[in-house]
Amino acid sequence: MSTYLYRLARWCFRHRRVTLAGWLVALVAAVAIASLSGGKTSEMVTIPGTEAQQVTSVLKIKLPAAAGASTQVVFATPTGDISDAKYRAAITAVVKELGTVSQVTNASDPFERNALSPDKHVALSTVSYDVAAVDVKTATLDALDPAVTAARDAGVQVEFGGEIYPKATPAHIAEIIGLLVAFVVLLFTFGSFVAAGVPLATAVLGLGITIMGITAIASVVNISSASTSVSSLLGLSCGIDYALFILARHRSNLIEGHEPEEAVGRAAGTAGSSVLFAGLSVIIALCGMSVVGIPFLTAMGLTGALSVAMALLVSLTLLPAAFGFLGERAGRFSRLPALRRAEPAAHIAAHAPEQLTGTRWTRWVVRRRVPVLLTGVVLLAVMSFPVTKMDLGLPGAGSSPTSDTSRRAYDLTTAHFGPGYNGTLAVLADGATTASATQISTALSKLPGVATSSVSVVSNGIALISIVPTTGPNDSATTDLVHRIREDRSTLEAVTGAHILVGGLAATNIDVSAKLADALPIFLITIVVLAFLLLTFAFRTILVPIKSITGFLLSAGAAMGSQVALFQWGWGERILGIEPTQTLSFLPIILLAIMFGLSSDYEIFVVSRIKEHFTKNGDARHAVILGAGQSARVVTAAALIMTAIFVAVLSTPDPTVQAIGFSFAVGVFIDAFIVRLTLVPAAMAIIGDKIWYHPTWFARYVPDPDIEGEQLESKLSHDHEKDPILA
Repeated sequence: MSTYLYRLARWCFRHRRVTLAGWLVALVAAVAIASLSGGKTSEMVTIPGTEAQQVTSVLKIKLPAAAGASTQVVFATPTGDISDAKYRAAITAVVKELGTVSQVTNASDPFERNALSPDKHVALSTVSYDVAAVDVKTATLDALDPAVTAARDAGVQVEFGGEIYPKATPAHIAEIIGLLVAFVVLLFTFGSFVAAGVPLATAVLGLGITIMGITAIASVVNISSASTSVSSLLGLSCGIDYALFILARHRSNLIEGHEPEEAVGRAAGTAGSSVLFAGLSVIIALCGMSVVGIPFLTAMGLTGALSVAMALLVSLTLLPAAFGFLGERAGRFSRLPALRRAEPAAHIAAHAPEQLTGTRWTRWVVRRRVPVLLTGVVLLAVMSFPVTKMDLGLPGAGSSPTSDTSRRAYDLTTAHFGPGYNGTLAVLADGATTASATQISTALSKLPGVATSSVSVVSNGIALISIVPTTGPNDSATTDLVHRIREDRSTLEAVTGAHILVGGLAATNIDVSAKLADALPIFLITIVVLAFLLLTFAFRTILVPIKSITGFLLSAGAAMGSQVALFQWGWGERILGIEPTQTLSFLPIILLAIMFGLSSDYEIFVVSRIKEHFTKNGDARHAVILGAGQSARVVTAAALIMTAIFVAVLSTPDPTVQAIGFSFAVGVFIDAFIVRLTLVPAAMAIIGDKIWYHPTWFARYVPDPDIEGEQLESKLSHDHEKDPILA
């Protein structure tokens, strides 16, 4: 593998203009295709096969008018009766205007439906569409806000909520902050503006192609907006990190006296091999999300894998081409006094690794290996404890910031109607008559936890009954109510002859969360098996994978436990202004997938260096000190960049993205600094040279991927001029 990467990098170096032109053409083509496709992501999370999804499917066939998406419009007056003439006339005019918007089939008049709050301060209207939420055009949603101008001019507060509603365009501040922090870290790591800019430029180009590609794919496949957020985070962070590792080795080769073309070839054959294997491990982990059989998670995993694959391709092709344009300048250092420390550090890394700060840290860890290992494991185990109290769900509008119109609509509805109006259940009775539908509604109204029950429509043998719970959509009591209706419906079905199903947005969220909770153990087992196979193949030993998997589980558990404590238990309310909410139901799965990939990255970068030194000197503990010490500076920079990008996400108002960013940031920080640069050296120093043991049959039947570039280095050192791989 290292030989092929060596050749590829040198080809891209020599044909740098062709390589750059190819990537620019790919970017222009991706932008053009995305613009023409009209694709967009969706906020809806559904899982085929759940009962709530069955309700939607039956409605599409037998009652299509009730199967489309809807927006709830909340009209409110701070004082006075909303049914007063001046308010009523404006609201009635607005309702008529909303009814004329494209794709809208009906906009209900709250005065005709008597959808007024008991205190007469709030009125509710429902805007119904003729298509599902994912098919509602952006232009349609954009037309809603101008349509309510007359009501606002009359002094009425108008907010939007429900299944789908108009949203403000995100400002992408998080990405900008992440890029700025990444540039500062790279600047101080390499001591050069040129060296700091190259990884950013290549990563941004790769990310641009990826996002445009996802947008185009979204025109034919349902892709959630969370998928785009995860892909952006992964594409940017992995793109910078992979370029960082190759750039560090390239500059080291230049400092050792190699010509630029030879330096980039050696960098690709050594560090590039580790990057390729690390990237493939992330891609395989993300693709592994498809094993749980949940479509939106499959889409999230595949789009994330696409972003990592693009980052990998850019790092292995465009980066060497960029080095071709820079020549010797890629190894130069800035003359600014603040950046001069990077130059001696680079020379020390190349010629005297024993003097590195990272080496001194690793030497300290190795000397105190037993207490360090025990302390670290206990600390991460304690941080993982909140996972046992995890409450999975899909946080709704009640978790959004007050700057979001859906949150204001949610609060107004809760305050004036009751929390249950934000989570109305749709009970479908297939084969019901008007009389039997009324009988079912009356029986359901007597259940504990039901505020109101009413028959919405009876048509074509289908009855739709609206159940308003006494509790909010994310309340455990609402979940209990849904289960109670489903468990007790057999009696009603026997009496009425109708087949009863429970759906609606709240029931959908309950079903999705339950399905994801059931899929979590399956996915965890899949990830552990994948990790074992991949790392066993990479390092040709059994103990390294076992150690790596243990560290991965500890860092993922600590990250998830921290998220539960801050977001679910409310510890972060005072610190970050985050209101307590349920743990995002799909977060544990995507965290496991991505943490597996990222932990494999750092494991490969650190352990491959250790193995490289062990192969040369045969001293296991000394190899740990030198290998981990040489890796520390670059791994620290990579982890700080990735952590900074994830932390920057906390500036976004979306609580879903905040939870994802926080979990990733904590996981990366813990895995890099506590696990890979502390616990891994301690454990490897305790085990000694036995950690590299493998049966003789393994070496005979399993090919050596040579991720350390040992075979390449050996060939080049023997006869550089005559070696056929240079042809």
